[in-house]
Amino acid sequence: MSLRRSLPPNSSVFSAMLILAACALTAFPTSSAVAAQSLAFVGPANGEYAFDTGLLKGVLHGGGRSTGLLPVSEAETGKMLTKSMGWLSPYRTLSTGTQHGYGAWDWASETSLRADGAVEVRWSANETYPLAMQAVYRWSAANTADVEIAVTPNRDLPKLEIFVASYFEGFTQAFVYARDAAGQAKFVPALKEDGVWQVFARNDEDAKLVSDGRWQHPPAPVTWVVRQPLAAPLAIRRNPERDLTALVMSPPGDCFAVYTPYGEENHGSLYLGLFGRDVPAGQTVKGRARLAVGREISDDQAVAMFQEYVRGVPLQ
Repeated sequence: MSLRRSLPPNSSVFSAMLILAACALTAFPTSSAVAAQSLAFVGPANGEYAFDTGLLKGVLHGGGRSTGLLPVSEAETGKMLTKSMGWLSPYRTLSTGTQHGYGAWDWASETSLRADGAVEVRWSANETYPLAMQAVYRWSAANTADVEIAVTPNRDLPKLEIFVASYFEGFTQAFVYARDAAGQAKFVPALKEDGVWQVFARNDEDAKLVSDGRWQHPPAPVTWVVRQPLAAPLAIRRNPERDLTALVMSPPGDCFAVYTPYGEENHGSLYLGLFGRDVPAGQTVKGRARLAVGREISDDQAVAMFQEYVRGVPLQ
């Protein structure tokens, strides 16, 4: 598919907004009060924060739980886009050979609405989770959600990993931007014959983290099949029936691995492994992730959107 592929005459507002996102991926112009308001969360109401960007609508921190953006539906059609635990949700907290607790959605959190319409979620360290964590969610465009996660451990945590999850309804094809045997960057499909649970790591050293014992703890141990090295922390989920594409991405300095089951597997998920480095007690590290969704996103457009994102995000 060409980066300049034209849109069909009956394309919805979703497609029109995609062109804006592919070209700029910036927030709506500050001169438009209506646009700025549409990108703000509203709340809290019973611990929840509502949003309606004109393209996507739903809830953050639904039911007072830290399950990310859940539910999310397409505003125009009402079709559900999320599944299970939502989008951009901190899930597992891991370090060398260890899993701390199980899921951050079971870890008590507090929230607040910022003046700019972003939402801040805070978790305090306890006996199970030896770190404090903060996640700030905001909309940078009507189809684009961002999260910045800051973590401060209260003891040294070797090879700390925050595993960030996104689950998609009906997006049955999965691809990760990786390198082939010749070293060329391409979107590699996650197919059933390559394993149920697949990981694409930044390099061979980072790939060793997934087999250091951290993933073998109950209640849900996972054995990952190591695939090709990442070309960049960028992955795609496609819904071929509705011609919808979701992108999940992170700056290369923030993310050491992208995880996914094969495309048709029931979870419909993509995961980012943030950090993957030693973090001493008292030091704060930050990692970022973005999720964008729209129609008519070609592979070339996806790469262009990622490149625009990392140009605008300072790397550590």
